[in-house]
Amino acid sequence: MIARKLTAPIGPRTFNLVVRGVEDDDGALRIVLDRTPDTAAKGLYSLWFERGGWVQLGSDVEDRGPNRIARVATETSDNLKVQVGDRISWSGIYFASPADAGLDAREIRISTPSGDAPAWRIDGSSSTWAIHIHGLGSPRAGTLRGVQVATDLGYTSLVVSYRNDGEGPKIGSGRSTLGATEVDDVEAAISYAVRRGAERIVLFGWSMGAEIALQLAHRSDYAQLVAGLVLDSPVLDWVEVIKANCARSGLPPAAGHLAIPWLTLGPLARMMGLPNAIQLRELDWARRAEELTVPTLILHGVIDDSAPISNSEALRDRRPDVVTLEAFDAGHTLNWNSGPNRWREAANRFLL
Repeated sequence: MIARKLTAPIGPRTFNLVVRGVEDDDGALRIVLDRTPDTAAKGLYSLWFERGGWVQLGSDVEDRGPNRIARVATETSDNLKVQVGDRISWSGIYFASPADAGLDAREIRISTPSGDAPAWRIDGSSSTWAIHIHGLGSPRAGTLRGVQVATDLGYTSLVVSYRNDGEGPKIGSGRSTLGATEVDDVEAAISYAVRRGAERIVLFGWSMGAEIALQLAHRSDYAQLVAGLVLDSPVLDWVEVIKANCARSGLPPAAGHLAIPWLTLGPLARMMGLPNAIQLRELDWARRAEELTVPTLILHGVIDDSAPISNSEALRDRRPDVVTLEAFDAGHTLNWNSGPNRWREAANRFLL
């Protein structure tokens, strides 16, 4: 069950919140929601509507009694009129498209070993290209938070998709291989960049995308071109991530060990719908710390209950010559949301 859930094909978004009230005072639209740890968190977040459309929310949280809060809507998608009773989803994916992030992008397709994969290309003024790699279960739009930094620095950016992510090609059963095969599709994006003049590559990786970035920096044919890694909430050790997600789901963390054979042993992995066994030890960057050679910035939340910050702290402590860690009071991949200016400043300092 644990292994199946972890590698499951991408499903529809869950709309588990309801708009409880709509206030339109002083020219400011406020949306009333049930109070939860997410909805009461300071920072910039968004609401996605089951009937279509989105709302970007400001950072301030206003009390509406013990069980409800209100937040100001700073932007809404075209033609969306928020109504009481709308079913919605809370998200850290702040920009739905490059245009929403103020980016001038064009849609391209990159030829990968799994087929043609859609990507956004945002042209820059330098020979440095940034490849932006999203995480497991997240769309490529989630990386747009980092693309703004790369664009400000003059980089050309590729915001990529890969096999079985819901946007890239579907292969086999549609299950994720936790970065083990997806890395080949992202390497094809680097090849695309090099054929078009890239002389230097910076990899921005989010969650599982960070693990893919680490693979590319150390085993890709283009590894010598990789000049830096910017990793948000990185998956550094899948075993620890599985244990953490068991605990979050109310299971004993040790139950995660029971899932490992279903991922790492060929017959069991194939019974579950995976093409082959996943060599999790090859994706354990805590164990492989001595192999790191590329300057790496890690941005990680202290309350991340999916990919524990302790793994990033251990990696920094083992390789302080290569790894810089910036800690945020945030959950998984929500560091930008909790402090966008600080996130941008940290990435800028690192890359300049």
